[in-house]
Amino acid sequence: MTSPPPSCPPAPVRSVLELAPVVPVVVLDDAADAVPLARALVAGGLPAVEVTLRTPAALDAVRAIAGAVPDAVVGAGTVLDPAQVTACGDAGARFLVSPGWTDRLLAAMRASGLPFLPGVSTASEVMALLERGVSEMKFFPARAAGGTACLRSLAGPLPRARFCPTGGIGPADAPEYLALPNVGCVGGTWMVPPDAVAAGDWGRIESLAREAAALGQRPA
Repeated sequence: MTSPPPSCPPAPVRSVLELAPVVPVVVLDDAADAVPLARALVAGGLPAVEVTLRTPAALDAVRAIAGAVPDAVVGAGTVLDPAQVTACGDAGARFLVSPGWTDRLLAAMRASGLPFLPGVSTASEVMALLERGVSEMKFFPARAAGGTACLRSLAGPLPRARFCPTGGIGPADAPEYLALPNVGCVGGTWMVPPDAVAAGDWGRIESLAREAAALGQRPA
């Protein structure tokens, strides 16, 4: 009798910005919702799932998705300190996102071997990261920090920086962000409304995910 082939480890993520045009930003109060939610998002065309560390259930949710949804690329958001970097890696996170950065956090993220998006909202913060060899960043909070006008202004003097704007973005303005040359993807919550998660309405979430995925399609 032939033994089944061993399962292959997931391919490493090289760039968070290239995973999908829209990255769902997920807040979960119950880790039991993690797997069906991730499956709905993947079925709708959004394989990247950022689970934020805003609830006690977050790490268990990351662990559940990593173990049960092989087509999902699960990451951890709202990463604030080196201890969380380690915990996220141990739970199976494949990328890290932070609302801001410090040298200590940046060093821990580098040491993890995982791709990461440190948060910025000013030109000086962008320049400081570029000096440290980091060119892919989270622009947060996007709307409050100036939105597309700010990103368009940054593109001229700082063309090496590329962003995932997150914060206050919805389906109406996401295409405007995605059309910018220095934007690789956007982060948002609109495809995971809390009432749909609470009701277990995975069909609705899949439909919203499909609509969000279509926002990044370029005309032929």
